[in-house]
Amino acid sequence: MRPTGPNPGTTAGPDPGARPGARSGGNVGARCGADTGAAAGAHTSVAGEDPAAVHGRSAVGEAGGIAERVRGCPGVAGLSGGPFGTVATYLPGARLSGVSVDERAVEISIVATLDRPLPETADEVRRAVADLVGERRVNVRIDDIVERS
Repeated sequence: MRPTGPNPGTTAGPDPGARPGARSGGNVGARCGADTGAAAGAHTSVAGEDPAAVHGRSAVGEAGGIAERVRGCPGVAGLSGGPFGTVATYLPGARLSGVSVDERAVEISIVATLDRPLPETADEVRRAVADLVGERRVNVRIDDIVERS
């Protein structure tokens, strides 16, 4: 997005420098869910744009890509917001429960199945999102366990 006035957070129109899918790649075989390159893409900033605004846009797409991959992992029944709904990414007009992303770490909260050992499920989730999170630590929290029906 391009700044339109003295407030760099005010924008108009799409960012001509945006590069959807720029962070795709990595070990395709390690991904549980579908390839979400565009959802996890990074954006480049325009001169004078607020870096926090750029990070906010990329975090939203990144969290969605992470959530999609996690949902596709064996042993994962779904995502969980945690006991108080604290593991979440806030989107414009909505909230994505189960994934929280920041510069240092990614928190993923899941509901697991009894199909496989829990440590294997957690490791599978970490492998599935490794190319999306870069060098950040991935914390996988198992909030509940259900039987597959």
